[in-house]
Amino acid sequence: MIHPALIKKQRIIFCMLIVLILLTIIIGLGIGYSSVSFDRLIPTVLGQGTFKEEFVLFSIRLPRIIIILLAGMALALSGAILQGITRNDLADPGIIGINSGAGVAIAIFFLFFPIEVGSFVYMLPLVAFVGALVTAGLIYLFSYSKTEGLQPVKLVLTGVGFSLALSGVMIVLISSAERMKVDFIAKWLSGNIWGTDWPFILALLPWLVILIPFTLYKANRLNLLGLSEQVAIGVGVSIEKERIVLLIAAVALAASAVSVTGGIAFVGLIAPHIAKALVGPRNQLFIPIAILIGGWLLLLADTIGRNLVEPAGIPAGIMVSLIGGPYFVYLLLKK
Repeated sequence: MIHPALIKKQRIIFCMLIVLILLTIIIGLGIGYSSVSFDRLIPTVLGQGTFKEEFVLFSIRLPRIIIILLAGMALALSGAILQGITRNDLADPGIIGINSGAGVAIAIFFLFFPIEVGSFVYMLPLVAFVGALVTAGLIYLFSYSKTEGLQPVKLVLTGVGFSLALSGVMIVLISSAERMKVDFIAKWLSGNIWGTDWPFILALLPWLVILIPFTLYKANRLNLLGLSEQVAIGVGVSIEKERIVLLIAAVALAASAVSVTGGIAFVGLIAPHIAKALVGPRNQLFIPIAILIGGWLLLLADTIGRNLVEPAGIPAGIMVSLIGGPYFVYLLLKK
């Protein structure tokens, strides 16, 4: 049973994060290369803005902000699942190679398959999912031992090795590609948010609508998987079955996010840690908080990066890495 004081604390933090996200959205809508003054935001939303104001708000800013928010939530939830099923605080879809697998699949699809404008947006998450799933499966196999089960430290090291190897594959793929296609993949690798239109929201949203409730439903299983294998087996948990199902969910979340935002790491590492520090390690409590923190972190990184250097800005992936890189080293030394 969860103590009522913890539940109350979770609700307060949840509401505070919602307010923080709304404030960041308002700031993001109002500032930028083509700014819309804050006193014009509400009239423009209500349909009383000029053509320029409505174009900037509804065609450029708002879809980008929604996509970044959803992607950050997906990456945070993916990281929380991976950390739970591997019992490793360093697990993150970007660090252990899942994002790289999705990236290679997207590069192959983009470079060598005919692209249809109407279906391209919706095909990307599926292609990324297949690439990420194959990569995650191989990492899992290399990290698994019949005698000791899944070895958390080996999983991270194997994942880093796969990430480096897949980066090499990516370089080989783009070395002979057309200039335009190389530019797209280079932007993807740097975490430059490229899917910034309403159809990309429709491509990303169903994955979250299905997998967030599914993960919360499986929260108690994640709690048990976080214990020793003997305890989990003792209470009747089918460890490998649950791990594989949840791994597929984590891969799907990460792949759907990076298919429209590019290669972004560390969100899935940082958000669960902050959430656990705030409300404790129970998945029922910290997962909703981690989801909101992930969305806010990526939104904040993009808002800052977009306005530091005009007009192109600094990619959100680089901004997150500036925060996440030192944090990863800190965790590595601590653990």
